Amino acid sequence: MSTAPQSAGILAFRRTLSGLEVLLVHPGGPFWARRDLGIWSIPKGLFDPELEQPLEAANREFTEETGFIVDGPFADLGTLRQRSGKIVHAFAAEADFDAPSSRSNHFEMEWPRGSGTMASFPEVDRSEWFGLPEARLKLLPGQLVFLDRLAEAVG
Repeated sequence: MSTAPQSAGILAFRRTLSGLEVLLVHPGGPFWARRDLGIWSIPKGLFDPELEQPLEAANREFTEETGFIVDGPFADLGTLRQRSGKIVHAFAAEADFDAPSSRSNHFEMEWPRGSGTMASFPEVDRSEWFGLPEARLKLLPGQLVFLDRLAEAVG
């Protein structure tokens, strides 16, 4: 198996009168606070393929980043290799959550840089539902293929 870092995530979707919507997450922390377009992501995170299967990791990461649990069934959206070399596994599941009530785990970092002060930030500061056209603007460019695969999988 590859030695490249691997992550796994779930692209939750729902059907509305205006079409498919997907749940995306905005990264937390001070570096991303004022940025919007092209930085949202599917809820995902790193895993060790020797200790965890991709779908198991995707479920764990989804819950860690949103506080929500996805029951499935799951559609495998395949993998992609990001420019960084990281391999991303994605799965889709139909679900419906109150996105503003999502709750993420936290991480600590020195902030402001060089201050010697540690601060805690949510890994994800918010989640929102987006129709596919808007999701294409919000999502990291390297993950756009997952929107295409979702549209193909669910019609």
